Amino acid sequence: MSTDIFSPFKLGPFTLKNRLGVAPMTRMSAGPESVPRQDVLDFLVRRAENGAALVYTEAIVTDYESAQGYPGQSRILTQPQVDAWKRVTDAIRANGAVSVMQMFHCGRMAWPEINPARRSIAPSAVAPRQDNPLTGKPYPVPEAMSRFDIEHVVNGFVETAKGAVAAGFDGVEVHGAHGYLINQFLSSYSNRREDEYGGPLANRFRLAREILRAVRGVIPRDRLLTLRISNWAIADMEVSQFKDAREWEELVDLIDAEPIDALSVSTYDFRAKAFGTDRTMAGLTRSRTTRPLMICGRIHDRATALEALAEADIALSGKSMLLNPDFVGHVRQGLDMAPFSSQEANVAYTETPLP
Repeated sequence: MSTDIFSPFKLGPFTLKNRLGVAPMTRMSAGPESVPRQDVLDFLVRRAENGAALVYTEAIVTDYESAQGYPGQSRILTQPQVDAWKRVTDAIRANGAVSVMQMFHCGRMAWPEINPARRSIAPSAVAPRQDNPLTGKPYPVPEAMSRFDIEHVVNGFVETAKGAVAAGFDGVEVHGAHGYLINQFLSSYSNRREDEYGGPLANRFRLAREILRAVRGVIPRDRLLTLRISNWAIADMEVSQFKDAREWEELVDLIDAEPIDALSVSTYDFRAKAFGTDRTMAGLTRSRTTRPLMICGRIHDRATALEALAEADIALSGKSMLLNPDFVGHVRQGLDMAPFSSQEANVAYTETPLP
């Protein structure tokens, strides 16, 4: 595999100008119309101007009912929302980069007080162990989803994908990581169902399959469809979402049969060994698929990007892209750059414009 950070890479119908991308990052900056502040939109364009080849949005919630988990989240379901994002995708494209809209449903991570439906839903009536960091209170026990709920959720992903196409995004990513709804179905830690959506992993994968196939059906072939997965969740972060390396490999095998253009693996640290093996998450995933593979987790300079690209095709950076507008140029120059802390990145959740 080539480890040249600045070599082109073929991703679906697109050729990326390099192997560096802006990871999707939650912002919670949208107003009453569910459109992000202008400085947040400008941030994405500026990263394209400054050399990022692939630019992800923050995660967009998929419906006006139960998907929302945090205050100030964005949607792309109305014409004003589509129009706001169209200006962004046009500008990203004009700067030679590829834009991808990431979408998700928060499931049991929802904060019912800010959710339009005033409810949280999940595969099973199992709440996270930890308290909600935004409220300081325990998460409520979610409602176990009915078949009607499941169909409604799938339709929300479809309608949001249509919005992304109308807004000119080059691709759509289904967020199946970090303990949100799809991940809740995938993991036996949160999925205790006894119907066709529970039990063996092949059943727990059913919702992801239905969403991917339904979304692929409304995305033109000249647009990307990607899936993000992880073994960690934002609540109960110490819990492994999958029981062992074999179960992870089974998950990748199931994904590999679906109509996606790339797989994105999110980690705390791309170097960490997975499930007690001698392989990283990227290495373990690569052993089961030849699809383009993205990786993120503590990629903060040229050396870490090169190391990550030894096992993956694209290196996504979150905090470094967030806080350093010249990250790509500094990587090209080989400058010494220390990783930013999560505390420093918390500026993303304030009204302070980013550089």
